[in-house]
Amino acid sequence: MTDLDPFTDDLDGPVHVVTAASGGERAGCLVGFASQCSIDPPRFTVWLSTANRTYRVACRAEYLTVHLLRRQDRALAELFGGETGDRTDKFAQVAWRAGTSGSPVLEVPTWFTGRIEGRIDGGDHVGFLLAPVDVCPPSEGPPPPLLRYRELADLEAGHPA
Repeated sequence: MTDLDPFTDDLDGPVHVVTAASGGERAGCLVGFASQCSIDPPRFTVWLSTANRTYRVACRAEYLTVHLLRRQDRALAELFGGETGDRTDKFAQVAWRAGTSGSPVLEVPTWFTGRIEGRIDGGDHVGFLLAPVDVCPPSEGPPPPLLRYRELADLEAGHPA
């Protein structure tokens, strides 16, 4: 197998928190793999680790909410990336509201909720293809800088990759 690190080491994409709800359960995790994948129709894919609880809840959910994190949201990244929902109720520690079909919406300025249109097996991650159904309204003024993957290099993950 060819090592992809020489290519991916130069990438420094934004990070997201993805939330899901199903059967009275809520879950959320930090995601480093996500991208718009179609313009018309608009589609976005988020990749969830099969090792974490959010993946298990997302497999039963109809919708996921994707939150784009800014540098000021580092504490959210640390909570949703450094803790596991298997042991910690992350939602007891943050402000949130129930969105479409109960999918938790965190209090961050940039997010959307998407209906799960399909799943793609990628190995230790599964891609969830989302069709947007609810998008936060744009805020006024220039947006603060995004929180990027490299800025969280010191974060110890709640689950192994």
